[in-house]
Amino acid sequence: MAGAAAVTTVPAPAAPGPDPAAAPTTPAAPTPGSAPSPSPTHRAGPRPLFLGTYTSVDGGGTGIGVATYDATTGRITGAGTITGVGDPSYLALHPDGRTLYAVNERDEGGVTAVRLHSNKVLGTRGTGGSAPCHLSVHPSGRWLLSANYGSGSVAVHPIDASGALGERTDLVTHSRPAPGPGQQGPHAHQVITSPDGGHVLAVDLGTDTVYSYRLNGSEGTLTEVSQARTRPGAGPRHLTFHPGGRYAYLANEVDNTVAVCAYGPATGRLTVGEPQSTGTGEGTSYPAQILVTANGAYAYLANRGHNSLTRYAIEADGARLRLLDTVPVGGDFPRQIAFSPDGRLLFAANQRSSTVSVFHVDGESGELRLAGEPFASPVAVCALPL
Repeated sequence: MAGAAAVTTVPAPAAPGPDPAAAPTTPAAPTPGSAPSPSPTHRAGPRPLFLGTYTSVDGGGTGIGVATYDATTGRITGAGTITGVGDPSYLALHPDGRTLYAVNERDEGGVTAVRLHSNKVLGTRGTGGSAPCHLSVHPSGRWLLSANYGSGSVAVHPIDASGALGERTDLVTHSRPAPGPGQQGPHAHQVITSPDGGHVLAVDLGTDTVYSYRLNGSEGTLTEVSQARTRPGAGPRHLTFHPGGRYAYLANEVDNTVAVCAYGPATGRLTVGEPQSTGTGEGTSYPAQILVTANGAYAYLANRGHNSLTRYAIEADGARLRLLDTVPVGGDFPRQIAFSPDGRLLFAANQRSSTVSVFHVDGESGELRLAGEPFASPVAVCALPL
């Protein structure tokens, strides 16, 4: 393991909750882009916000950005940096809210754990592949899943009672089917757990395929159970589920479309529907990430190039998307979007403008309203509001 400690350049906001090392886990782990859980009360005042970046590019950051946001106004205030974490381009939170995980998107990929109470880096483990770009925590809190974009593989790491990572327990490379048009190999872009907890799904842009696996809960190994293929050249990037658990929505980066997918919890089988418009017209645009509101009424898609957010109405209990409109994102190249835990705010990390835009989300209409000027953050590629 590498990186025994982190240096916080300015005192960071307090992590949510106390910090017993062996505290029991709870069932929900927020990740950037996950649908927020319904909240009976609105939590006003400053809340923690963590920001992913690239540290190895010109103008990039020096680690994981630390900030706060006002839960009512959406205003972001910078608070410092957790250093000692290289190229933390995607972030995820443990279900107990005490440990933050980041990918290290480098040729020799890694995943890093950070104790939020002290902002201490607990260590880094190799992913066994190159350029990991996404990670998520299994709902049990016992396993960290990561996707290696460069090598087209998915890794599993155990999580101990302190939140630290153990040696990798599995690495699955997407060797079939053959790469799609214009692709030189597999490119795993995302790995998540289905809402029922029964399957792990990995989205691969290079092979135009979503892979479904069963995770052995005691050994930390993956067994493939099915494959869902898009049309050739679609380039699937990001998948998110409807709260009902029977449908999911797939953002296709290369052909600039989205698709409604049917999901069978018993088998883990995903069936990809017909491609649909993103509302961005004929110009070049690359869908990045799609979100669904906690009540399952609306979906939002980030469009890089068109630099907008598309709003869809979700109909037929999740089986249908109806395009409503697009709104300017207020930045350049929205790489990732995420809801605040109460669902009242939407954050967009704009990579090329090095900004984070915040929107108010209307609970009835789903309409988005920009909450002031975007916040400056070096090469912003991920925003994780807590």
